[in-house]
Amino acid sequence: MNKAYKFRMYPNKEQEIILAKTFGCVRFIYNKMLEDKIAYYEKTKEKLNNTPAQYKAEYEWLKEVDSLALANAQLNLQTAYNNFFRSPKVGFPRFKSRHKNHNSYTSNNQKGSIRIEGSKIKLPKIGFIKIKQHRQIPGHYILKSATVSRSPWGKYFVSILFEYERIIKPVKPRNIVGLDFSMTELFVSSEGEFASYPRYYCQSLERLKRENRRLSQCQKESNNRNKQRIKVARLHEKVANQRKDFLHKLSRKITNSYDAVCIEDLNMQAMSKALNFGKSVADNGWGMFVNQLSYKLTEAGKELVKIDKWFPSSKTCSRCGAVKDTLSLSERVYKCDCGLVIDRDINAAINIKNQGKVLLA
Repeated sequence: MNKAYKFRMYPNKEQEIILAKTFGCVRFIYNKMLEDKIAYYEKTKEKLNNTPAQYKAEYEWLKEVDSLALANAQLNLQTAYNNFFRSPKVGFPRFKSRHKNHNSYTSNNQKGSIRIEGSKIKLPKIGFIKIKQHRQIPGHYILKSATVSRSPWGKYFVSILFEYERIIKPVKPRNIVGLDFSMTELFVSSEGEFASYPRYYCQSLERLKRENRRLSQCQKESNNRNKQRIKVARLHEKVANQRKDFLHKLSRKITNSYDAVCIEDLNMQAMSKALNFGKSVADNGWGMFVNQLSYKLTEAGKELVKIDKWFPSSKTCSRCGAVKDTLSLSERVYKCDCGLVIDRDINAAINIKNQGKVLLA
């Protein structure tokens, strides 16, 4: 199994220069290789298999940075290039802009080229950098790679990928819950519990609008504009951190409380476009929540059951099984001829749970 730990880094001035150079070289080699691939394809209608080593003779400064960082840039480009030819809907690879304020690169561990010693991490071509290690790493974990990133307002992070062996004992699902997606609450459970998501982005929206207006009024490439850009970036980062913290704690609570969790297999991107709820869908982070729930349940030997998105969970009566022909979004209380009167979302969550039991059987 694989597991990643993310730590804050505190490089000195010289190390910051090397990191900036590495970010630039990774971006350059990605763009140069993509440019040559496009030109070769337009000329021959065939794919070009080029590598970073081909460019080091002409651009000698590429030798000054970690070669594995350039190799990983090649792999990322090749993956994006192949994905386009498999499915044009994915979109053609785009050039990386030098004006983008978020930068990152990945390097692989080879014979201890990346290692943690005390409160420092060693990176190729850079040396030891101080980190804030907020948790202890088990001794049997094998370090595989490290992804170094710089946030839009200048903070450095390293995400370290470890590989480890673990025997997972499957848990027989006895305590099962169904979760129905809610635009405002995040979800409603079959037990009648509401997630009560605080909607952090909506809370900060007015302040973000105000700071973005100030940013738009600043002169381009001025110091004041850069200061204002950092202020806006910090606001976005705070909202993202609040969201991640809430979802991690909630997914952990559900994992510890239930043996199996049943949800609908929803296409959130299509839903946000179709219903024009883009901000609400992006704010509650349902996709992020599902991913966190999935790996936490897997590590515990428990199951995440996904119900077909076309299953009529909202239209079906959870008591008698009757299915309504139509049910508008404005109807928040489900009423059935059998006498059942229940909250629409709780009714849907119960149906999701019942359908999940069928799939688990």
